[in-house]
Amino acid sequence: MPEIPIDRKKHRHVVWLGAFAGALLFIIGVRFLLVPESAQFTFGLANAEPESAGLHYVIGLRDLWLGALAIIFAVLRDWRSLGLWLLMGALVCWADATIVASNNGPSLAIAFHVLSGVFCIILGWGAWRRRAKS
Repeated sequence: MPEIPIDRKKHRHVVWLGAFAGALLFIIGVRFLLVPESAQFTFGLANAEPESAGLHYVIGLRDLWLGALAIIFAVLRDWRSLGLWLLMGALVCWADATIVASNNGPSLAIAFHVLSGVFCIILGWGAWRRRAKS
């Protein structure tokens, strides 16, 4: 059966946006590892008192590997994996927004998490649609 050529330029925006989402999460992870108190404040958890600095490292490492995974899926044009990653990521973003809100976090941090979830839904849907066309 002949292989169907895929127009790689046609999907470039999904690749770049997916890699951007992964890079942003990766940078957030680095920030939690290098300047944990500042990252905690920025992302709306200033009022939460962690038991130890280990919580920051858990968050940082989670964000590092998940960000790297999104970048890899985008670069490889693995639409199914990227789409699922983003769609599930939207749920995590909204759960984070709920956690921030329950800790009386700043409205800007809550908005960041909610809008990140919306971004993930839109881009995840776009990646999932590419999967069906590939």
